Amino acid sequence: MANASGFFTTPSVPSLRRKIQPSIAIFGSGFRSPEGISGRVVFCSSAEKQAGATSSSESRAPRLVSKGCKLVGCGSAVPSLKISNDELSKIVDTNDEWISVRTGIRNRRVISGKESLTLLASEAAKKALEMAQVDADDVDLILMCTSTPDDLFGGAPQVQKALGCKKNPLSYDITAACSGFVLGLVSAACHIRGGGFKNVLVIGADALSRIVDWSDRGTCILFGDAAGAVLIQATDTEEDFLLGFDVHSDGDGNRHLNAPLKGNETDSELGSNGSVLNFPPRRSSYSCVQMNGKEVFRFACRCVPQSIENSLANAGIPASSIDWLLLHQANQRILDAVSSRLEIPSEQVISNLANYGNTSAASIPLALDESVRSGKVRPGQTIAAAGFGAGLTWGSAIVRWG
Repeated sequence: MANASGFFTTPSVPSLRRKIQPSIAIFGSGFRSPEGISGRVVFCSSAEKQAGATSSSESRAPRLVSKGCKLVGCGSAVPSLKISNDELSKIVDTNDEWISVRTGIRNRRVISGKESLTLLASEAAKKALEMAQVDADDVDLILMCTSTPDDLFGGAPQVQKALGCKKNPLSYDITAACSGFVLGLVSAACHIRGGGFKNVLVIGADALSRIVDWSDRGTCILFGDAAGAVLIQATDTEEDFLLGFDVHSDGDGNRHLNAPLKGNETDSELGSNGSVLNFPPRRSSYSCVQMNGKEVFRFACRCVPQSIENSLANAGIPASSIDWLLLHQANQRILDAVSSRLEIPSEQVISNLANYGNTSAASIPLALDESVRSGKVRPGQTIAAAGFGAGLTWGSAIVRWG
């Protein structure tokens, strides 16, 4: 499993029931291991390592020195079509009370008409750039956290095109479902601190309405579509917005939450020439979301608090230092269980679940943007964020806004 630094520590996959051990965290001057070793991250050519052999100005290879990074802008966008619980009850056997009591959800937004995920992601990104007062041409990396792109080969380049970035910045997707945005934050920090990037857009966007079985009341009541974005910017100081983090995955838990590839059984078992069995391959498509709700609930209530505790330990701060708890908006009961375990008062828990439902990778940046723009989250405040979901993947990050 890869630990928080991205280095593999063991070839085996951890059990969900095993106590999660603290991972490596990014600190002001570089990386700190659990043993407390820290140091400045410096990459240089072999020639530079030879004392007096060559000056930095004469080096043929770039010398990248670790920098700090901060959150400077956020934005979000949701589809225009709002579906209430009452409206949903017209197509599936359910009602408003049944849904709201069990999940906390009352409405969700669904992409319709000419709307697309690329459009939502681009709108969210533009708002983040406007808040940060950064031009699109100054963006040098776009990370699109999504499991439902408009194009199977990736959505990030299309967002880059929609933003009008003239310098062709690197743009690629991160596929980790509801954990995607947290992994995007960690990845952005690593790109800035070790790769020399200056302005990184991290976008969480998903349209799970496309892969939901709208006749299955166990899943269709949960999901909605949205996009949220943040701009992370390099600084010349060693102060860092990412105080500590903890990330994990367990493929054994995939059976509890997935949307697997399935073959088209209507195709012939014979190939086009009638002689080669199973070739050409059958045309395939992805199934709707399959979820064992009880097991996913248990997984989240067990692993998320542990992960946040590990991130706090890596950051070297107590839970009492947290101003806000911002979890993936999956179920109000999960939010309540995690905040209770961490002894964080309910008034410090950010929740917009009632209005949007589970928007997968978009849920954390969407809730963050609303909280920042309403004045709830203020510059300098500390947020404990955590994502969890399909994969199974989960992770947390202790971040400072502004």
